[in-house]
Amino acid sequence: MSQRKNITDPIFFRILFTIVSVAFLLILVGLPVIAVFVEAFRKGISAYIEGVRGEDAISAIKLTLLVAAIAVPLNVVFGIAASWAIAKFNFKGKQLLITFIDLPFSVSPVISGVIYVLIFGAHSALGQWLIENDIQIIFAVPGLVIATIFVTFPFVARELIPLMQEQGTEEEEAAILLGASGFQTFCKVTLPNIKWGLLYGVLLCNARAMGEFGAVSVVSGHISGKTNTIPLQVEILYNEYNFVAAFAVASLLTILGLVTLVFKKILDNKIHQ
Repeated sequence: MSQRKNITDPIFFRILFTIVSVAFLLILVGLPVIAVFVEAFRKGISAYIEGVRGEDAISAIKLTLLVAAIAVPLNVVFGIAASWAIAKFNFKGKQLLITFIDLPFSVSPVISGVIYVLIFGAHSALGQWLIENDIQIIFAVPGLVIATIFVTFPFVARELIPLMQEQGTEEEEAAILLGASGFQTFCKVTLPNIKWGLLYGVLLCNARAMGEFGAVSVVSGHISGKTNTIPLQVEILYNEYNFVAAFAVASLLTILGLVTLVFKKILDNKIHQ
């Protein structure tokens, strides 16, 4: 019986591809991250603290946290419901629902922001009614929340759908046959099976929600101290040539990104255990 030979790439190519990959990551990822912190602390820690403690910066941080605190839980509810429906049941329009879930990945965030301006703006069909009832969506917190929800709602669903499909329906069916209600089945069977995938999706959703620029830039109106999130505040500070403050505020998002990567790796290992 013939033995199968181990086929490996020549050591030259392995070393070459490793060097190219590492160099690529260092240039496109490592250097920008280092540059953010170098510029943020260029004038010392006192200037850094002053940059992140400015009145407009604090307002931007609070608004970003508020928008994420509203958008992420709503996306969790939608993601679980959509994943449950797609993975556990067959129904008409299933493929259409999957297509709609992927829509934010194919539509520019700026375009989505413009669409909401056309729907809820002062010159839209709803505009006059909103004005008469003293309801402001565009250039206010509700507009920021809606735009953020749109660009982030695929993340939870896209993590849970393949996970639920892989798990099948046998455990849920057994629980129901044993007398468990639908709610008990979800809490005792389904949720424990998807908890790590759910946390993974929430992590990615939160990172995108706090770092979103395009959609919220269109619907915010750039009102300092009122509708500027952290990314918008960074842009304003940079355009005002306040580079230290701009990079100081940007470092907050950079730290968020690094923390997200760490937890992403931890959750990735949990999911594939």
